[in-house]
Amino acid sequence: MPRMLDVSDAVRAEIGDEEADRLLAGQNAPGSYDCTSCRTPGDSEQERTSTVLFIGDETAVLAFAHATCLPSQVVQVTEEQLRGAVRSINGDTSPSGRVPEQTPPQWSATEQAPPQWNATEQAPPQWNATEQAAPQRAVPEQAVLGITSGLVLIAGELHPALVVEPTAPIVRPGSLGGSDEFLPLLIEQGYVPVTELAAVPPVLHGWSVLLAVGQLHAVLQPQANGGQPVAWWQAHQPLQVTDGWRAAANKHQQVIMFAAPVGSIGRQPREDLLRDALDKAAAGGRLVAATLPLAGT
Repeated sequence: MPRMLDVSDAVRAEIGDEEADRLLAGQNAPGSYDCTSCRTPGDSEQERTSTVLFIGDETAVLAFAHATCLPSQVVQVTEEQLRGAVRSINGDTSPSGRVPEQTPPQWSATEQAPPQWNATEQAPPQWNATEQAAPQRAVPEQAVLGITSGLVLIAGELHPALVVEPTAPIVRPGSLGGSDEFLPLLIEQGYVPVTELAAVPPVLHGWSVLLAVGQLHAVLQPQANGGQPVAWWQAHQPLQVTDGWRAAANKHQQVIMFAAPVGSIGRQPREDLLRDALDKAAAGGRLVAATLPLAGT
C-alpha cells in the first residue's frame, strides 16, 4: 500500500530515485514506527510521515518521524553519533523506525548533570580556551562546553532552553591569549545580548537543535559554503531530556539557547536556581541568546 511519506529533494538525492520510489510505494517503508523525534508511535499509512536521513562518515540510516515533528531532511552527524543513534532507534525491537537496517557500533559516554538536567562536554570547532596560569609560549587548549537543559518561564509560558557555558575563556582562532571572546563570537553569528528574560529572543535561521529518538543530539550551525548544517556542539552520547522539556520543544518547534562566559552560570541543580543565575548574568551584561528551530528546520 502506498505510504503518506514525505521524501525531500535532499533525501532523494542521497538515496536515489529508485529507493525513494520504493519507499513511496510502501515496499521498504514500515506501516507503524516510533517517531525519531518524539518517540511516540506513528503510522505512515494513516498520517503524513517524514523521512529523515542521518549520514555519518561511512554509514547512513533512514529514520521516520511525524511530519508535524520533523520535516524530511538530511542530517550530517559523526560516525559515532550515527551508530549510537541506530542503537537508540533499534532499542529492544527490530522492525520499526529505520530503512534499511544498518550495522551499528556505538556512542561514547559524557558527564551527566544531576537528575532532570543534562550536561556534556564538547569543544566548539576552531575555538580555543586560554591557558590558566600558563607558562610562556604555552599552546592554548581547546575549550570545553557544558550544556544544561531546562524549562524557562517567559511572558507566562514555559519554553525549552539550553544553557551553554565554557569551562575556560574563549579566544579567537589563531590567538594565544587575550580577552574572553565567547560572547562577541556568538554575537557575530547572530546571537543577541540579553539584559532581562522578558521576551523570547529572535529566531536564528540556519542554526538548529537536533532532538532525535527523543534525546538531545547536537546543536547545528550552517556551513559557510551553504552545504548541510554541521555540529557546533554534539553529544558524545545522546542526552536524555525530561518529558516536559521534550513536550515543550515539540509544541514550540524551537528551543531557546542561552550562552554565558565561564563562571557566569555554574551547575545549578534546580530550574529556579538556573533562572536566578540567568537573571544575574543578563543583568550583568554576560548573557546572549537566540531561538533555534528544532531539528534543523
